[in-house]
Amino acid sequence: MKLNYKRTFLVGLAFMSITAFWNTYNPVIPLVLKNTFELSEVWQGVVMAADNVLAVFLLPFFGSLSDKCKLKIGRRMPYIVVGTALATTLLMFLPLADYAKNLYAYIGILFLILLAMGLYRSPAVSLMSDVTPKPLRSKANSIINLMGALGGVFSLMLLKFLVGKYPDGRNNYEMVYAVVASFMLICVAILLLTINERKLSKEVYANEEAIADVNDKVNENLEGSKEAGGFKALSKEEQKSLLLILFSIFFWFVGYNAVETNFTKYANVKWDSDIGAAATCLMIATIGAVVSFVPVGIIATKFGRKRTIQVGIILLSSCFGLASFLGDFSYSYYLLFALVGVAWAAINVNSLPMVVEICKAKDIGKFTGYYYTFSMAAQIFTPIFCGFLISIFGYDILMPYGAITVAISFITITISKHGEAAKAK
Repeated sequence: MKLNYKRTFLVGLAFMSITAFWNTYNPVIPLVLKNTFELSEVWQGVVMAADNVLAVFLLPFFGSLSDKCKLKIGRRMPYIVVGTALATTLLMFLPLADYAKNLYAYIGILFLILLAMGLYRSPAVSLMSDVTPKPLRSKANSIINLMGALGGVFSLMLLKFLVGKYPDGRNNYEMVYAVVASFMLICVAILLLTINERKLSKEVYANEEAIADVNDKVNENLEGSKEAGGFKALSKEEQKSLLLILFSIFFWFVGYNAVETNFTKYANVKWDSDIGAAATCLMIATIGAVVSFVPVGIIATKFGRKRTIQVGIILLSSCFGLASFLGDFSYSYYLLFALVGVAWAAINVNSLPMVVEICKAKDIGKFTGYYYTFSMAAQIFTPIFCGFLISIFGYDILMPYGAITVAISFITITISKHGEAAKAK
């Protein structure tokens, strides 16, 4: 059984369009809130946290809803097409509200854009699992992550070259929005024209009967059919493993997100440096992840997802722990953050495939929603809790906090017993 790389790259266009959007949204919106509307840091944080809060509710809901869709073009495609069309249309109204300095219109448009993006993120990610046999999903997810990274790089390049100026000196992002919106539409149009979701999904679903998935066969014999679907349809052991995997996801996102979001401030306080050195470290981590996505997917296929994740956790926790003792900036940080990227790739590529491995094909969207619920909840929790600890202990606590919370995930993922790829007969 071999992965169809061409098909996987085409399926990855959906995720590429999503990351192109978010890598535009996340750097630009805080600047507009600050420079155009002069909001305080607190209110900027509230607005920027809205996407994670909405995601906790929207992603599992629309993921589950897409499982039940029976339209001719597939279960996921309707959500991807409609969500992209709405998001790109609304995106073009943002510069109008920015130029007019109309805060209420700007926030209203942002809210509608977040709803539109929430409409199709879970279905877009679920599509990979729908059209990829279970044993190949780690390898396929590495390609999806690579496509996402390329989409992010594309957006960052746009921000470097296409930002204009209004007459009053403020940045004008109209051209950036227009190119990103066009890019998103082109990606989804190619996806729609080249991927026959219904046909491919049926092939994968039919082939599942030829997969030696011992756990599923035993549970079906003992407990009957899983027609009810979802979490309740799993055996108690599967439920326990799923929760352990989801809490593992929560803890490693708590640690990684804390370091990622606070690192520029950490560098400013600890190294007395500007954003340049910290940004270089984060860029090196991103490069380390990008070059590792495909290799760790191949490694996980050969040696196991859980084992690959465990190695990634040990490496990531060790890197954060070592950073606690390095003190002032040195070039050793570059090596350290390259390893952080490799570790994060080993974890991130294999986590979603472990979650959807446990479910039936008809529940992939719902279980993808579970994954995003826990990862987004971590990204809501950790800025508040880590910020509280920093206010008491200072930035010396950041790296130990990251190391400890990531290390906790090693315990939970080790206890889990399901999620490995079944092997073909």
